[in-house]
Amino acid sequence: MLDRIAPAAGPTASGAYSPAIRAGNLIFVSGQGPFDPSSGEIAADDIAGQVRSTLDNVALLLQAAGGQLADVVRVDAYLADLDDFARYDEAFRDVFGEQLPTRTTVQAELGGILVEINAIAYLHDAS
Repeated sequence: MLDRIAPAAGPTASGAYSPAIRAGNLIFVSGQGPFDPSSGEIAADDIAGQVRSTLDNVALLLQAAGGQLADVVRVDAYLADLDDFARYDEAFRDVFGEQLPTRTTVQAELGGILVEINAIAYLHDAS
């Protein structure tokens, strides 16, 4: 079973892709940025605020697919500047708490935002 997830009140795709796909017990969330879903505007100016806003968007898509951040097992994160790593890591820890997923973080050109994050979540109950 494959469900494409694109909630009306959630983040929208800026290209030819699905914001998220649920495949059985797995939810794959495409790269999300720090955009307010209702306005499309960047939701914060600093790295910590952008990380929180980006993870809020990930959470919205997970919820629409029947999951939550606690279900995330893998994250790939892209930072515009690796000098922001410590503040990014602190905000990431604040959001995930003790339920830290596996993660890779690299520097990338992001076209005006400071962070982009994609995620994979595992649901124990695939119903």
